[in-house]
Amino acid sequence: MPPLIVILGPTASGKTHLAVQLAHIIDGEIISADSRQVYRGMDIGTGKDLDEFEIQGKKIPHHLIDIIDAGESYHIYQFQQDFQQAYNDILQRGKTPILCGGSGMYLEAVLKGYEFTAIPIDLPAREKLLEKSIEELLSIFEAHKSIYSEKSDTSTKKRLIRAIEINLFLKNNPDFKITPQNVPKAIIFGINPSVELRRERITKRLTNRLANGMIAEVQTLLAKGIPAEKLIFYGLEYKFITQYLNGETDYQTMFEKLKVAIHQFAKRQMTYFRKMENNGLIINWLSPELPFNKNIDTILREIADFQ
Repeated sequence: MPPLIVILGPTASGKTHLAVQLAHIIDGEIISADSRQVYRGMDIGTGKDLDEFEIQGKKIPHHLIDIIDAGESYHIYQFQQDFQQAYNDILQRGKTPILCGGSGMYLEAVLKGYEFTAIPIDLPAREKLLEKSIEELLSIFEAHKSIYSEKSDTSTKKRLIRAIEINLFLKNNPDFKITPQNVPKAIIFGINPSVELRRERITKRLTNRLANGMIAEVQTLLAKGIPAEKLIFYGLEYKFITQYLNGETDYQTMFEKLKVAIHQFAKRQMTYFRKMENNGLIINWLSPELPFNKNIDTILREIADFQ
């Protein structure tokens, strides 16, 4: 059985192009680990770049892209189930699975086998917790510890609230059965351009996307009845363009704020990947300055040694 090959990196790092080239060479199929590319109709803003999935007239099979309608909810537990189904399907057909994306929590959920993702979200409780300070939330977290506490990530307010949510659920549902998740044998590769190159790529890509229909894409989603609040929740392009269309900001301000937000997002992605390493996952970092074929050669050598 081939290992699961993982290609990760921050936005605009070139990870999709690398994964597609690799899939073409080893007869692999790509499983997307992107929390927004699952939505139909959210194409330009999420950077699906589906044209990249074709090489020399051959389409590279991909999974977990365009699987639900925009406006619906999609969570890590659903991703784990969908990943497992796609992963098993690829293996049964004798192909090699390649997990590619930049959503660190989705990647880690697969690679570390998160067991508490099936615990439901409590929206009314979340709204009340959002009003509290970090200090108040930490006090609540300490007061309601459970078997999840040692595994929980409390590095941000959002994650701290989720940790409290899980602890309270386990306290109120002592008979709840934790479902063990299958953890595939995996080899992980990361690609991380220099900050200067990453910034240049992000700015160029944003300019191109705005010139090629990204605003019209958001207008279409709003016209279909998707609430502005939902699009703002999706963040980045959908948040700032929705605010622009609602007259809350002018075009230039929208562009500058969105550009800064994407730069900050890329930095947070790298912080999360470093946390994954600290949690015991080995990431083989590739040199972004090298040509793709050189990095492909490195990947193939590492895979051969890994097996």
